[in-house]
Amino acid sequence: MLTARTSFLKMLCCASVVFALTSSVQAQDRNELQPPSAFAGIQDVTARSRAVFTEAAKVITNPRCMNCHPATDHPLQGNEQHIHRPPALHGEAGGGVPGLPCSGCHTESNFDLGPGNSYQSIPGNPRWGLAPIEMAWQGKSVGQNLRAIEGFKAQRRTRPRVASRAYG
Repeated sequence: MLTARTSFLKMLCCASVVFALTSSVQAQDRNELQPPSAFAGIQDVTARSRAVFTEAAKVITNPRCMNCHPATDHPLQGNEQHIHRPPALHGEAGGGVPGLPCSGCHTESNFDLGPGNSYQSIPGNPRWGLAPIEMAWQGKSVGQNLRAIEGFKAQRRTRPRVASRAYG
């Protein structure tokens, strides 16, 4: 039996996808994110849900997110989503393979390479790595990806946390 929350989330996803596909975009840059306060004044729950869903879709479909959620074993780079240079592989826990871990280049913080390089910096984060393959977003609709996120979160609540994966 579905809980009220699950039913609401399914309805929200379906309604929001239809709305997002059929409504006109406001005079705002597609990639510009609105602050949470922009939604506080929307009294209608359905309208607010649609607005928040549309905002979330901007993040989920951004190349910076999609690059680490590939449908293959190779991460992508850049807004044009080219294959990662130097070549890299997902590895067992998403942090690369022995001898070529993600942390070998992606250190604790961003690293500026300076002028004359094909790219300006190497982004850093102490938890850098690829999403698990079951969280591949590439080639899927926004609705499919949001349902996958919700399913992954539910799965994490019902199984022991794997120590080698730190997914926030």
